[in-house]
Amino acid sequence: MIRNLLSIDDLDRAGIERILDRARSFAEVAGRDIKKVPALKGRTVVNLFYEASTRTSSSFELAAKRLSADVVSIRSAGSSVEKGESLRDTVQTLSAYAPAAIVIRSPYAGAATQVAGWTDAAVINAGDGKHEHPTQALLDVFTLTQALGRLEGRSIWIVGDVLHSRVARSGIIAFQRMGAQVTVCGPPTLIPRQIEALGCVRQTTLERLREADVVYVLRMQHERMHEAYVPSLREYTQRYQVNLARLRAGQVVMHPGPVNRGVELSGDAIDCDASLIGAQVRSGVAVRMAVLYELLVGVPALQAVA
Repeated sequence: MIRNLLSIDDLDRAGIERILDRARSFAEVAGRDIKKVPALKGRTVVNLFYEASTRTSSSFELAAKRLSADVVSIRSAGSSVEKGESLRDTVQTLSAYAPAAIVIRSPYAGAATQVAGWTDAAVINAGDGKHEHPTQALLDVFTLTQALGRLEGRSIWIVGDVLHSRVARSGIIAFQRMGAQVTVCGPPTLIPRQIEALGCVRQTTLERLREADVVYVLRMQHERMHEAYVPSLREYTQRYQVNLARLRAGQVVMHPGPVNRGVELSGDAIDCDASLIGAQVRSGVAVRMAVLYELLVGVPALQAVA
């Protein structure tokens, strides 16, 4: 049982598999008329989001509520953050609620680790700058194992703006930990130097894309860019857009969202039978329920849904 989830590196393979097992149990809860279990009744989960979010924030909130927790959701807009309150002071204020867990998303790398040093609550990193997004990696692994079975020996290509992507960083580690082979592909300006140190392979064209079992597409992270990384969006689309013409039968397509339709992914690829994008969204609640349960209770999965 771990205390915080700040990085996907906090989990070994057995830890990832334990969370996946719990997520499968919690996915069954979604099919019930009453979609709640009393696991966290009387406990408080704080969602502290300093960046815009739809999928992550809503699925964490729903996950906590389905575990019967009391939920406090804070956005920077409209809060004391706009008045200049520091992150540390905000955390100390929220500590008055005696939260069991704090879920934080921040534009700054390392923010979740800082928060973990200021509170007795369990801390979950819901994305810190371009550093990591561990629960996204977990839900992606869950989605793939549901669709393909074991990931051992599978080839996964991560295509697009790898440089600014916390999803890519967590995904590379998680996919390889589960036995997959990972290739990153994109313009040379959008792939970090020495990315191979993480164990993955680098490609700068889509010529060998059909070798992949899984094509994981990333959007251009314009909000994190402070200079021009590609000559034009049109040229980027021509060279790196994933579309049906570039895919083969049997491949599956993923994207963490939000998708820039017609840019990194064509409309026909988004809507094709091979797309797991909708499944990723559905997986989010069950996986985040499993993470909250792992941190706050940590008992066998079958007991979790009793």
